[in-house]
Amino acid sequence: MSLANAPPHRLIVAITGATGAIYGIRLLETMRRIDALETHLVVSSAGWLNIQHELGLTKDDIHPLAGVVHSVRDVGASIASGSFATDGMIVAPCSMKTLASIAHGLSDNLIARAADVTLKERRRLVLLARETPLNLAHLRNMTAVTEMGGVIFPPLPAFYNRPASVDDIVNDTVARVLDMFALGPARAAAWPGLRGQS
Repeated sequence: MSLANAPPHRLIVAITGATGAIYGIRLLETMRRIDALETHLVVSSAGWLNIQHELGLTKDDIHPLAGVVHSVRDVGASIASGSFATDGMIVAPCSMKTLASIAHGLSDNLIARAADVTLKERRRLVLLARETPLNLAHLRNMTAVTEMGGVIFPPLPAFYNRPASVDDIVNDTVARVLDMFALGPARAAAWPGLRGQS
């Protein structure tokens, strides 16, 4: 197959009802600047509520950020099938309800189904899990997803980078998540080590 006929890079982004809708939105904004990357967006009902509450944005603001937008109820969408090739999926933020659905293979909506497909096809699944403190059910579900090959990626700030704003914190997390998919040059600043300290 020639490079001209090669399938495009595709990433699925899901936004659920946990706090931190900015992570999903910033991912979409950043991904728009990556050449030859096709984005597929799915937002849960609670995800839309959080986008409006936390960011004051509407569907009309968000839809143009994605290449393709799917309804969370459309379990017949392209991304519900393993035959539709993707580079993987990011759930940002990932609620504990969505985590549980993925951990137990429920496939009860398009987010859980697309995540299930991502895992069964051995593609990269990254969950920006948002909850604190964690109870035993949360921890066990995280373990289950990890054992299936998923990556649990709580969006914790890296203070060694000396962030000056919330934007700095969000951007660093988004860069690190995207670097996991090797879509080009690294976006996150590499840790240079502590020099001259003993």
